[in-house]
Amino acid sequence: MQDHDVQPLHLTRRRMLGGMGIASLALMSSPASAQQTVDLHVPGGPSARIITTSYPQKGRMILQRSSPPWLETPFEVFDKGVFTPNDQHYVSWHWANFPGDIDVDGFRLTVRGQVNQTLSLSLKDILQGLPRFDIAAVNQCAGASRIYADPRVAGAQWANGSMSNAIWTGVRLKGVLDRAGVKPGAIQVRFGGLDEPVIPEAPKFLKSLTIDHARNGEVMIAFAMNGEQLPLLNGFPLRLVVPGWCGVYWIKMLNDIEVLDQPDTNYWTATGYRVPDTPHNTVKPGETGFKMVPVTRNAPRSFITNIRNGDSVPAGTPASARGIAFGGDCGVARVDLSIDGGKGWQPTQLGADQGTYGFRQWQTQFALPARGAHTLMVRCTNTKNEAQPDFRIWNPAGYLYNTIETTHVVAA
Repeated sequence: MQDHDVQPLHLTRRRMLGGMGIASLALMSSPASAQQTVDLHVPGGPSARIITTSYPQKGRMILQRSSPPWLETPFEVFDKGVFTPNDQHYVSWHWANFPGDIDVDGFRLTVRGQVNQTLSLSLKDILQGLPRFDIAAVNQCAGASRIYADPRVAGAQWANGSMSNAIWTGVRLKGVLDRAGVKPGAIQVRFGGLDEPVIPEAPKFLKSLTIDHARNGEVMIAFAMNGEQLPLLNGFPLRLVVPGWCGVYWIKMLNDIEVLDQPDTNYWTATGYRVPDTPHNTVKPGETGFKMVPVTRNAPRSFITNIRNGDSVPAGTPASARGIAFGGDCGVARVDLSIDGGKGWQPTQLGADQGTYGFRQWQTQFALPARGAHTLMVRCTNTKNEAQPDFRIWNPAGYLYNTIETTHVVAA
């Protein structure tokens, strides 16, 4: 995390996408992109997906859904470096009704509720009037890897690409709240964006943090990622960044901050996005009677990025394995590799530490002893000494999956 002085950063378009409406944006799919597919090779249901290049400011992406747009990062992107390019950063929206253009001059961020002074901040107020800082952090959907639930569960059938890592630039939420002046008795801060429900009776998407979390100095109001302004589909002009927590809290197109002196009872905080209050949030299919709690922090995860299921690896000679890991809501302590299906583990070499909440590369050499089928596994242990579990996590909503990843290879 790095602070720096206020420097000019000009938003380059007054009206994004030339005024194109979101309905047009969501339906853009050229015949060429529709002919390209990827098979996610998952049993238990359809696993083929369209590869699209038809979305504004986006490159090659896996199309999970067009309205609202759900775009998954192709997994090979993660082998190219720890920071995900903006044009391949995954996209997930709750409602399809969000603006396809933004009036930069007219945009305002409101801070209201239990504050001494209601604020209406322009983008200039934020970009030029407050100290900015950078933080590297993984943005991961709570439903990441849901496609691997067995049995399958409802929801976006993400594989391992509903996560991305970036250097986020913005201002501290604490500084904005301090400018408004938080009144005694405040307990939560609620956040909303420009997206609206598609039908009147549906609940607006809102999420809350405790007042202490909101003011911890790391929660950010971001206006840039990887040194460039946010893409519209990733929340332009402002989004909340909550390092170490699931992406559901990272409100896009942030325009409303409300300080509360009562517990937030909106649907998405009080009812939605909940998991069993059990170790690793896992239960048996059909099990009932367990307590539910909100999804919050990320859990440790790790992946092999240069070897895929079904690849051929030379037998009896050294081979290289490399990948990425992140500790969840803390740093990576170590990453271990198994070449015998989890019976034995060997340490790997960690790459540069780019920040507590971001991806960290790892690499190692290994040799498969004989020809035939072998099972590679990779396991992250974070700085809280929490390790990925070796059993398959399951809960009714398919949230917070972080089972040890398995890659089947053939030694030839």
